[in-house]
Amino acid sequence: MPPSGITLTGTLVRIGLALALVIGTFNPTGYSLFHWITEAPVAVTPGKALAVLALAIGWVVCLRTAFISLGKIGLVLGLALFSVLVWFLVDHDMVSLTGSGIVWVGLVVVGVLLGIGLSWSLLRAKATGQVEVN
Repeated sequence: MPPSGITLTGTLVRIGLALALVIGTFNPTGYSLFHWITEAPVAVTPGKALAVLALAIGWVVCLRTAFISLGKIGLVLGLALFSVLVWFLVDHDMVSLTGSGIVWVGLVVVGVLLGIGLSWSLLRAKATGQVEVN
């Protein structure tokens, strides 16, 4: 029988899927949904429509789940925590915000915050025993 609740692997999978969603939507490499639907010739095709709908569903699920799980204050605190972490990393020359570096940092912050939001209710339930029902 699989373990009930949340595991480290489950949390990492959720963060990885959220990062894939964010980076699949847009990234500075030129290989993303945004670049695919805006490259010439701009035309609506079944593949593009399917990809847009799939990512839109993913965004709605992730945003709704993260917002319900973390709430306004949790999202603001999470954003503040990651902002200070990025500041720390830049201050210690571990991360560069020049060129596309700032875009990548922003994408990773959004993806990790969404991934934590997907796991937060389960983490809180495991830590406190209180189950969130909405």
